[in-house]
Amino acid sequence: MVEARLELHDISKRYGGVRAIRHADLTVEPGTVHAIVGENGAGKSTLIKIIAGAESADTGTMAFEGAPMHLTSTQDALGYGIQTVYQEPQLFAELTVSENIFVGREMVKGGRVDWPAQHVRVLELLDLLGLPARYATRAVGDLSIAEQQQVSIAKALAGNAKVLILDEPSAILTDSEIEVLFGVVRRLTDSGVSVIYISHRLDELFRICHEVTVMRDGETIGTWLIDDLTVRKVVELMVGGAIEDHPETRTTSDAEPRLVLEQLAAAGHFSDVSVSVRPGEIVGLYGLIGSGVAEIAEVVYGMRHATGGRILLEGKPINPRHPRDAQKLGIALLPANRKAQGMFAFQPIAFNISVSHLPLLSKAKIWMDRRRETAVARDMIQRLSIKTPSEQQPISAMSGGNAQKVVLARQLVERPQVLVLAEPTQGVDVGAKEEIHRIIRALAAEGTAVLVATSDLSEALRISDRLHIVRSGTTTREFAPGASQADVLAAAAGADEEVPA
Repeated sequence: MVEARLELHDISKRYGGVRAIRHADLTVEPGTVHAIVGENGAGKSTLIKIIAGAESADTGTMAFEGAPMHLTSTQDALGYGIQTVYQEPQLFAELTVSENIFVGREMVKGGRVDWPAQHVRVLELLDLLGLPARYATRAVGDLSIAEQQQVSIAKALAGNAKVLILDEPSAILTDSEIEVLFGVVRRLTDSGVSVIYISHRLDELFRICHEVTVMRDGETIGTWLIDDLTVRKVVELMVGGAIEDHPETRTTSDAEPRLVLEQLAAAGHFSDVSVSVRPGEIVGLYGLIGSGVAEIAEVVYGMRHATGGRILLEGKPINPRHPRDAQKLGIALLPANRKAQGMFAFQPIAFNISVSHLPLLSKAKIWMDRRRETAVARDMIQRLSIKTPSEQQPISAMSGGNAQKVVLARQLVERPQVLVLAEPTQGVDVGAKEEIHRIIRALAAEGTAVLVATSDLSEALRISDRLHIVRSGTTTREFAPGASQADVLAAAAGADEEVPA
C-alpha cells in the first residue's frame, strides 16, 4: 500500500481573538491533484501557509510519506520538497529564465557556480513544462504572464518538489493559457508530483483535479472524489446550504440617462463605445480579456484620457482628467486591481475607508477627526457586512472578499451618483460574490447609476439590467436579462453572425 504523500490531522490556528482554523484534516496522495476550496475566510490560506512552513499550527500533527513532519519555517518545508507557486509570479524580470530558476540555490562545483550543470537541468525542466530550450537565456520580463508562471513552476521543481502548491494559478490567465497550465500539471502528476490546487473557478476542478477538500468556517468538512461532485454540489458544501437558481428580478427606471458614453475612444485600447446608464440601473460591459472593458472604466474615472467621443453626465459634457475631477462630479470607481490601485495593505480598515475623504472627515481641513473617521468606518462595516473584529484591523489580514468590500466602502462614503465597478468580484469566492452583488443591487435601488465592467460571463448575466458586449474595443450588441451564456459568449468572441438577438 502506497503511503500518503502528506497528512494533516486536527490542525488549528488562532490569531489573537480570531480563530482562523478550528479543525482541519487533509490527506494528499502521490501523483494527484488535490483541490482545497471554500469561501474567503474559510481558512484555506492559513492552511496553505502551515503546509508551506510560513505559519505554525497551534495544535495537530503532520506527516510526510508516513513519517512525522515538523515545520518551523519555509526552509523546513523546502527541505521536504514542499514548494509554493503564487498567483503572481515571484521572479526577477531582468534576469534570464536560467538565473531565476537557480537564484539563491546555485549548483556549485569547486566553489564556483557550475553553469554547464545548471544549463542541463534547466533544459530538462523546460522540456517537462513544454517550453522551448531557447527560453533558458531569455529575460523573464520578455515572457508572457503564462510563461512566467511556468518558469515559477520550473523554479519550484528545481528544488526537487514532491508537493507543489498552486495558489490561484489561473486567475490572471486567458483560456488558452489555462490549457497550457493544465498540460503542465498533468505532466507533473504523471511524474509523481502531488499538486495542491487552490482556485475560485470551480469549473476548473472538474478538468484537472482528482479529489476536493471543502473548508467552511475554519473547518474541513470533508474530502470527495471529483467524480462524486458537481459544481452546484461544491458551492452548496462551501456555503452550507442550497443555492438559488435564478437571479432576483428587478424593475428599472425609465428616467433620462445619468451617464452617457458617446462613441468614446482611447487610442490603443478602445475606439467606439456607446453606452447609457439611468439612475437606479445596473448596466454591464462584458468582453473577453483584451477587449478594452477595463480601460473604459478607467477613462470614465479620469485614470486614462479619452482621445475621441464624449462623456455626458446629466446631459452635460464632462472631461475628467484626473480621479479628483471624477470624484467632484460624483463618480466613484472600484478598480480592477484592488491590491495595486485600491488598498493601503498595512493600514487599518478605518484608514482605507477614510483616505479619499479627508476634507469631509477632517477638522478645519487640517487634521483628521478620528472620532468621525471611526464612526464612518463602523457604519460602513455594518452596512456592507464586513467581517472583522475591529475597524483597526489591517486590511492585509482580511480575506479577499472582505478586503474588496472595504475598498468598495471607500467609494460609498460620499454617496456617488455614478458608481463604476471594474471586475468587482475578481478573486473572491461564491459567498462573497453574492454579498457584493447584493450590495450593488441595493445601491441601484437607492438611485445610483451603476456601470459594471467585467470579463466574468456569469457575473455579467447575473448582475446586469442591460448588458453591452465589447469586442475589439467597440460596443457591438446589447442583451436584455435572460440572455443565454452561449449567445453572449458568441457575441463577445465574434461568432454571433447567425445568433438571433
